[in-house]
Amino acid sequence: MPSASRSRRRWPDVPKPWTRPVDVRAQVDKKWPALLTAFMNGQEWVPLPVPVRGPGPAEIGERIAEVQEWAAQWRRAASGPLRVEYKNVGGRHIGTNSIPCRAWVDGYDEAWALLGRRGEVRRLAELALCAKEECPRLLPWLDRRPVKALDLARDWPHLLATVRWIDEHQVPGMYLRQVDVPGVDTKFIGRHKGVLAELLDLQLDPDRVDLQAPDFEGRYGFRPKPTYVRFRSPAGQGGYTELTVRADEFATPPPGVGRVYVVENEITYLAFPLAPDVIVIFGGGYAVQVLESLGWLATLDLFYWGDIDTHGFAILNRLRRRFPHARSVLMDRATLLAHDSQWVTEPSPAKADLGLLSPAEQDLYRALVTGVFGPAVRLEQERISFAALERALSPAGD
Repeated sequence: MPSASRSRRRWPDVPKPWTRPVDVRAQVDKKWPALLTAFMNGQEWVPLPVPVRGPGPAEIGERIAEVQEWAAQWRRAASGPLRVEYKNVGGRHIGTNSIPCRAWVDGYDEAWALLGRRGEVRRLAELALCAKEECPRLLPWLDRRPVKALDLARDWPHLLATVRWIDEHQVPGMYLRQVDVPGVDTKFIGRHKGVLAELLDLQLDPDRVDLQAPDFEGRYGFRPKPTYVRFRSPAGQGGYTELTVRADEFATPPPGVGRVYVVENEITYLAFPLAPDVIVIFGGGYAVQVLESLGWLATLDLFYWGDIDTHGFAILNRLRRRFPHARSVLMDRATLLAHDSQWVTEPSPAKADLGLLSPAEQDLYRALVTGVFGPAVRLEQERISFAALERALSPAGD
């Protein structure tokens, strides 16, 4: 067996690479956004040094051809946008040699030339001139976001036209579809909502911007796309047993209704047994947030039935923020254990603290989170036997 000292290998030292002009360009290019922002804000140029690593005395003697080629690159660079600083290296064996030790960028124009970005800087000046003529209030945005402005150069005229049109023609209650700018449609606005929001915040008077609004439409006084509530009723409204209505127009419950069930699975919703005083609403997952606007639900018996999984309990918890009296149906430990052959895996379990669950619901939720029954156990609503639903809806089940 080889000794420890013999088993240790000594790897030859790998010489560090010498800095070349292309390396300086790469380092300066990383500063491109900061340099362009400083330029747009009128900041005075601060000379930018970049250290240059070159050959040592031994390497000069051993790799003379490589050293000559490397030095030629720096001579060419020194005749262009870079100022090159030299130092003396050598000794009695090879003589004294003057080699580059630091490269300097001495101005914005030299930086743009080094990076090959003079055209982009000229283009940015054109964008600024366009903004000055159309929407001068947006010039500070260009100063802050010059790189983003260049990314949007092709769309810039349309963005300015959109901002100007909204400023001059938009009235509250108008849909985005009514923005009438040649070459601009709702898809264009949808792609650029983030940038348009930044520009409109600068262009519009402050009293036209609702900073508390949750979305683009609300922030600038446009009418949002309506939300809908789909429900079934045994009595039928106008002869219909199922309707879909706008949530903002669903101001009162159907006549004679005293109990409401919110059901997540569509086919279960369609098959749900109805009594004369009952309506069933199709919840459709986290769309339960639409129901928060139906204040009249607080005056009725309200029941929620979702999947027995972490997200089902999260939806129930959210519903109770608005309607604390809401009760769950078939979301209990007995139902889960009675259908163990129907369990599936929940793709992305939630782990949030849900403070509005009942003690029994909380206990089951924590068991699901901690994997008491197995990893990510889930019992989907449609896998629960219909007989179990009928028992839960019977007077004894209440």
